[in-house]
Amino acid sequence: MKNKNILLSHLKIAGIVTEKAKVLDLGCGDGDLMYLLEQNKKVNAQGVEISEDAIYKCVEKGLCVMHSDIDGALDSYLDNTFDFVILSDSLQQVKRIDEVLKQCLRISKNVIVSFPNFAHISLRFNLFFGGRAPVTKCLPSKWNDTPNIRFLSIKDFEIFCKERNYKIIEKAFITNSKYCHILPNLFAQQAIFVITK
Repeated sequence: MKNKNILLSHLKIAGIVTEKAKVLDLGCGDGDLMYLLEQNKKVNAQGVEISEDAIYKCVEKGLCVMHSDIDGALDSYLDNTFDFVILSDSLQQVKRIDEVLKQCLRISKNVIVSFPNFAHISLRFNLFFGGRAPVTKCLPSKWNDTPNIRFLSIKDFEIFCKERNYKIIEKAFITNSKYCHILPNLFAQQAIFVITK
């Protein structure tokens, strides 16, 4: 069963994406978000995924997906090909973040990014008092088995966008399957941003 924060994150993203939009989902996993968008928003969606097992699950759902790694998948797209590019829980797995986001903003005016907030209070607490890399419901993998190569916080991403003059046009934060409005860098487990140039 999917993490409830991820389910709420998918519903929030579906609320942002407009009807019949052209969408590219980078690191689409098993296609749950693309399927939700196709069913509820009638979007024209394409996915990019590196895991063959996940691609098979996408194909079973009737989704269009390309087998590639995100870092090398974007050069072939023309400018403004999509209405939305989505990086749902995949940004922290990207090697060349600057280049990938530049390319995303070249091929689409709107980029939706969601990621686990590594500055959440429970992670800070576990690391400080336990002295080990935390394992939680939101981050269930051990340090040696995680797909994450970056550990970013909400504050990190906001500073990153400010330094590059990316405009944050919408943001939402989730914790315990609810929206978080107070001190999100400390209390939110999941972050969602919509950025543009």
